[in-house]
Amino acid sequence: MSKPIVAIVGRPNVGKSTFFNYLAGRRISIIDDTPGVTRDRVYAESEWRGKKFTLIDTGGIEASSDDYIKQQMVRQAQIAIDTADVIVLMVDVKAGLTAADEDVAVMLRKSAKPVVVAVNKVDNVGDTPLEAYEFYNLGMGEIYPVSSIHGLGIGDLLDAIYEHFPKYDPDFDEDDYIKVAVIGKPNSGKSSIINRILGEERVIVSDVPGTTRDAIDTFYQIDDRKYMFIDTAGIRRQSRIEENIEKYSIIRSWTAVDRADVCIIMIDANEGVTEQDTKIAGYAHEQGKASIIAVNKWDTVKKETGTLEEYRKKVIQDLEFMSYAPVVFVSARTGQRIDRLLELIDYVNDQASFRVQTGLLNDVLNEAIAMVQPPSDKGKRLKIYYMTQVGIKPPSFVVFVNDAELMHYSYLRYLQNTLRSNFGFEGTPIRFTIKEKGDE
Repeated sequence: MSKPIVAIVGRPNVGKSTFFNYLAGRRISIIDDTPGVTRDRVYAESEWRGKKFTLIDTGGIEASSDDYIKQQMVRQAQIAIDTADVIVLMVDVKAGLTAADEDVAVMLRKSAKPVVVAVNKVDNVGDTPLEAYEFYNLGMGEIYPVSSIHGLGIGDLLDAIYEHFPKYDPDFDEDDYIKVAVIGKPNSGKSSIINRILGEERVIVSDVPGTTRDAIDTFYQIDDRKYMFIDTAGIRRQSRIEENIEKYSIIRSWTAVDRADVCIIMIDANEGVTEQDTKIAGYAHEQGKASIIAVNKWDTVKKETGTLEEYRKKVIQDLEFMSYAPVVFVSARTGQRIDRLLELIDYVNDQASFRVQTGLLNDVLNEAIAMVQPPSDKGKRLKIYYMTQVGIKPPSFVVFVNDAELMHYSYLRYLQNTLRSNFGFEGTPIRFTIKEKGDE
């Protein structure tokens, strides 16, 4: 059984994201004065009284809104409510009880889930202000005055949440999951792919660019395979970023890559590889991440004999620095090759984690040296003594030589290709460090 799940819900601008960030211990949710900033569910881990739990931040609920995005946010909040073990209904003491608060309360009653009412923005130490007591009219039981900014009253609130926790498996470990970051420019189909894999709408899908503003962690298990999908904000060209919110999101997208074991680089089949795709893939490559290139919307492409292979060649050509990455043609809409995508996640993760025994590694190295002599300069030839693997994810090697300056890039590329032909390492970059013998 997984960790308990706590969902934070409420109307816009009551302080949900500030509260979320306080409990998470770091700035995860975007905080901005613009209503509707937190559009998707955002996940984080927190702990109270020795018990770890998963915290979900949601977008502000405006039940009566006709706005499409706001309606989607309500749907997302409802999914979070359905998923949660305990719900925190957050209200704003300064604004008082509103009709929107009552709408949210009606929504929560239908869920039949345990609800704890947090009356936020009680920023002064002392007796509970009289204004807070009107929230008893929601009919949700006890109220808990808190200040998300100053951390006041948080302990009492967490105690109340704790009492509703179900029993859970203490053996749960996030490290058991392959962390997969789905990255790409806006509207390439990142959220749609995750929704197709999960078989449910965990992430807002819209044709409005920049819909998914936050990185969202979603756990998924099939048989004995466990995945944590990180859906990221669509990364767009800097010149097109006008809102501070978008800037925050891009930083989070890079952070998602940093956290990942495997990156799925989404390419829109109708657009091909763009300059922005190259930058996105380049960042994953630079960070040493195992990667898969997923060409989405393949069902919409007009095809003739050989279309797929020609397209594959063009993708590899455009992303030459990532020629090690497998290319898979998928459709989030139809489910085409989604099973193959999951297989590739397992495969490239295993490849990135592969270790070669030092003896075998040097047997291959000596054979490579015998076939192609190391370079020389001004009468002095590079001598390679031995090689050892020092890390994984990505596979990292130290090569000991007589003179590091004699190691030419082309010969290093030759050694890299030799390792790939002998040991695979498909889907992952390979890193080399050149050291002179005797260097520490």
